[in-house]
Amino acid sequence: MVDAVRQIAEEVRAGQLLPQAITEQTIAAHLYTAGRPDPDLLIRTAGEMRVSNFLLWQISYAELWVTDRCWPEFRTEDLHEALHAYVRRDRRFGGIRTS
Repeated sequence: MVDAVRQIAEEVRAGQLLPQAITEQTIAAHLYTAGRPDPDLLIRTAGEMRVSNFLLWQISYAELWVTDRCWPEFRTEDLHEALHAYVRRDRRFGGIRTS
């Protein structure tokens, strides 16, 4: 994030970008993951209930799934469990359910 903001600031300083033209897309385009889709599901192992600054911008609408299993012991069955839990969720992308 910091590198992206610095690059944007340099473009503003150089007159290549107006501050009022900076949008969420501008920031996303300057991240290391630019051009790649944001994750829909973040699997957190070892029972950790934090994301540890991992892809903070990109996971803003991702579903989180936490398992007590540590990464070295993570199995195919655990992945299937995470995917099954994911497809059962009602994804609203920050919206409010109206019905």
